[in-house]
Amino acid sequence: MKIKVIGKRASELPAWTFLTNHAHVLICLRRDPDVLLREVAAKVGITERAVQRIVAELEADGYLKRLKEGRRNTYRLKLDKAMRHPIEKQFSVSHLVGALA
Repeated sequence: MKIKVIGKRASELPAWTFLTNHAHVLICLRRDPDVLLREVAAKVGITERAVQRIVAELEADGYLKRLKEGRRNTYRLKLDKAMRHPIEKQFSVSHLVGALA
């Protein structure tokens, strides 16, 4: 399966990264809560549809709240929410995005 990446060729993307796409999306939304999901997709290197799915999952699990402002969305992260993996449960989202954003 080939993923079309806006602004980068597939050969320019790393073979693997330390963080998941969910973490990358969270970091982008923390840096700019008013960002367009199209722009997040370009930065992360995934499709806009994948970003929409990730945002929906993060919202459903209580990691962010989507606020409608006119025709635009603004995203508010729930920074005090604990991360999900047993190794990370003692850390909150603020630890992750604070260290990397």
